[in-house]
Amino acid sequence: METVVWSRPEHERAGTPLLVMMHGYGTDESRMAKLFGSLPPGFSCAALRGPKVIGDHHGWFLLDYFLTHDFADVVSSTNAVFAWIDSVKARHSSVSLLGYSQGMAMASTLLRLRPAQFRAVVGLSGFVLDNELLAMSESFDSPPPFFWGRDRADPVINGPATEYTGEWLERNTQLTARTYPGMGHSISAAELVDVGAFLRHYALR
Repeated sequence: METVVWSRPEHERAGTPLLVMMHGYGTDESRMAKLFGSLPPGFSCAALRGPKVIGDHHGWFLLDYFLTHDFADVVSSTNAVFAWIDSVKARHSSVSLLGYSQGMAMASTLLRLRPAQFRAVVGLSGFVLDNELLAMSESFDSPPPFFWGRDRADPVINGPATEYTGEWLERNTQLTARTYPGMGHSISAAELVDVGAFLRHYALR
């Protein structure tokens, strides 16, 4: 990855659990870096910038109003994130993922392809890709811990995407699902408290 913002300097990262953070569509790594202070301090948090240029901002793959995706873009970005994780993971005690909006689609795709590599996954106001090729590649020896936070009235993630996401998560993960009325397509302070508790339980023990 060309641009990564860390929550702590390099000399303080060795042996710490790594939390890889992925932003939504049409924003950048600064959106995730703002969350560093609300997450458990035991982590080394790394906010990645998506490689796809979206106007003046960035994303992980092209996306339209209906959340239709180009799977070649998904594969390209996924491989780039895997390559970056592979370059740093030996310095850390574990790797967990956090994705917001389109970043949740990325986090869940990474999990689907290499489930044994990740300690826990957090998805915020996002979705899981409905893709036959990904479904064919899935192989979970045991359900991984997954936190899914959202507002039931989220105006961005459509009904079919939400329904598929819920079904997939119930079927494949050890799911902690929470809803936050009035939050909209965003991240709330109450949600971050729950995320912190989830991460401390599953990724810092």
